[in-house]
Amino acid sequence: MAGLARRLGWCALAYAALAWLPWVVSEYHTHILATSAYYVILAIGWNLLAGYTGQFSLAHHTFAGIGGYTSALLILYAKVPVLVGIAAGIVVAALVGWGLGTLCLRMRAIYLALTTWAFAESIRLLITVEYQVTRGDLGLATKFLFDTPRPTPYYYLFLGLAIAAVLAAWQIIHSRAGAFMRAIRDDEEAAAAMGVDTFKWKRFVFALSAVFAAVAGGFQAHYLGLLSPTPMKFNEMAIVVVMVIVGGLRTFSGPILGAIFIELASELLRGWGEVRMVLFALLVIVIARVYPSGIAGIVVAVRDRLVTRIPSLGGVLTPRRQWE
Repeated sequence: MAGLARRLGWCALAYAALAWLPWVVSEYHTHILATSAYYVILAIGWNLLAGYTGQFSLAHHTFAGIGGYTSALLILYAKVPVLVGIAAGIVVAALVGWGLGTLCLRMRAIYLALTTWAFAESIRLLITVEYQVTRGDLGLATKFLFDTPRPTPYYYLFLGLAIAAVLAAWQIIHSRAGAFMRAIRDDEEAAAAMGVDTFKWKRFVFALSAVFAAVAGGFQAHYLGLLSPTPMKFNEMAIVVVMVIVGGLRTFSGPILGAIFIELASELLRGWGEVRMVLFALLVIVIARVYPSGIAGIVVAVRDRLVTRIPSLGGVLTPRRQWE
């Protein structure tokens, strides 16, 4: 309990340390920061599934869409409050994730990836063709959460959600469930032989990652004010994968660093159009070949070198192995 209280204190300190940014940057840059926090949540959720449990799903972005569309449609047709719609979207995404996990998590490697990709494309096409209900490619207008499209309040919202996602992921990874997840990733047969119900835990993490995505997607839907099937295309999933791999797959801080880095780089390269994706693909190849631990590994290497040269920094930079 004391450890949790200390981590909550660090989270509050991090929130306070970043709360001043909207006051010194433009609204455009505030929007970029809010979007970066959105991708941090998505990347953390996918890293729990792919990085810590070894289940390579290509439907993660779809659960963000399910969360957003469920909320928007309930508000439009059932007239529920926005927060009720978002909560319903999270529940629906969790249930769909649980069901999809039940159907496909006995598959492995490329078969799991292809099955989840087929599911993602099916949901996207369903939303597109049911335009009488979803408005399809025309776009579905959504109610703003804060009754304004200005990005500042949403920055504070997504900053809080991202920090909460970081804390939740830390608690999970350092719990008994986290030990089971790593055991399944490293050797599923050995984990099963030791009495771990591997299918149950894989399905649990699959549904949990869907919850992370739905939280991000639900709130994002009521920030942008418009939903369409376009963000549910494979490019969105590719961006999340790139963020995690560049940041450092199987590391705790990797998805955070990678999401922020790739989102900022994506905005800087926006004028290059789809060439950005080619550059990101090349970056993934270089990272995988030269430095598989990604940006997080580079940070650790720089930290260790500093500690070697200046031993007095050891207590400051490595108090609790926080980057691992």
